[in-house]
Amino acid sequence: LEGVTTGSTFVLDQPRCVFEDYGNAVIWLVVTLDKDAPSFNNSAEPGTPETAFQRFPDPVRAYMTLNATLGSYPCPKPAGDITVLRVGSETSCARDETRPTCNGPLPGPGPYRVKFLALEGSVPVAETAWSMPIMLRTAKPPSSISTTGSGHNAGMIAITTILSILFAILLAGLVAMLVFWGSDSCGSSTLSKPESVSVRRYNTHHVYDQPAARL
Repeated sequence: LEGVTTGSTFVLDQPRCVFEDYGNAVIWLVVTLDKDAPSFNNSAEPGTPETAFQRFPDPVRAYMTLNATLGSYPCPKPAGDITVLRVGSETSCARDETRPTCNGPLPGPGPYRVKFLALEGSVPVAETAWSMPIMLRTAKPPSSISTTGSGHNAGMIAITTILSILFAILLAGLVAMLVFWGSDSCGSSTLSKPESVSVRRYNTHHVYDQPAARL
């Protein structure tokens, strides 16, 4: 019967081809804790305070839910039919005491046991055996999570370290290049003194009036 589990639900196979001889019966799912399965009384009536989901697991030791007629579990299975039930899938009625047969979220990790019970009126006429114990998933407590680096974390640390070193080398190279370019620019930009322009001094020749040529 056991299927996929979550923190508050699990999946069961539908009881196909199990209760064919009881066409007038209503089939119920009984859910209990593993330790309380041996003490379940199959004459308990569904929909009463003694089998109400809202009072499980204390004082109610087993609750009854997911009632269906045999027509809901045809045999053989028609093609395309969904043949599983999810126990614990209803949240709207979890605290509604007017819905004692609520298929509400399971209150703890378990382990749980389940079985199907066929009732004609209030009389049990057939039932399956109890399932194997079903344990729900639980979250890891924070105290159990290791803070030491695992192999994957060590690899990530090594990669990060290598990248940091390469980045530092690249940064140092860029700084050195900038310093070199800066010093080269300062050496090549020395100002040269402009050449002095010398102007040669000429003595002016005096021009004397010549006597007029005689005709």
